[in-house]
Amino acid sequence: MSHPASTKYTVESVGPKIREFLTRTIQNAGLELSFDITSGDDHPYPEVENPAILVKFSGPDVDELLANKAELLLALEVLTMEMLRMAQDEHSLICFDANDARLMRMEELRLSAMAALERVRATHQPFFFSPMNSRERRILHLALRDAKDIRSESTGMGPSRAVVVYPADMPSVPSSATPARSPYPPHGGRRR
Repeated sequence: MSHPASTKYTVESVGPKIREFLTRTIQNAGLELSFDITSGDDHPYPEVENPAILVKFSGPDVDELLANKAELLLALEVLTMEMLRMAQDEHSLICFDANDARLMRMEELRLSAMAALERVRATHQPFFFSPMNSRERRILHLALRDAKDIRSESTGMGPSRAVVVYPADMPSVPSSATPARSPYPPHGGRRR
């Protein structure tokens, strides 16, 4: 399952630009990190994410990359995409990870989707996930796509965009009526 634009983004074609940009950025930030740039051919979840290029970080400051929901890692990924002048529909062609945090998050989202599915089936009430980025919402939608008795939709705008899981026969809640904050804590857990 390759992307048409993936021939444009290969380790050979853009790897040197990525390496130069990240090396300079990491040095300017004073971080102790190293990274490998590889083909995304061996990604374990090609049905969810099928990158052409995978950048994996290691080193003493990896925890800095992963702090605050991997905010710095995601920022480096976005800056790299901007540097390459990638169109928005090509953003999925590059994937940054460290300590397999992205893979673990994918599995966590898949499990959360299954828990939401069971809850909607049991209660026949919609389930509202907390807001998340487009890649994470996509993982939820893909995890739920084969269930015929429910459907998932994204609702909200910008950073407030979230996934809602509905029974298949229930109308959608208008965006204006969607809770500003999910009635459930992130990942479908219980409030204490």
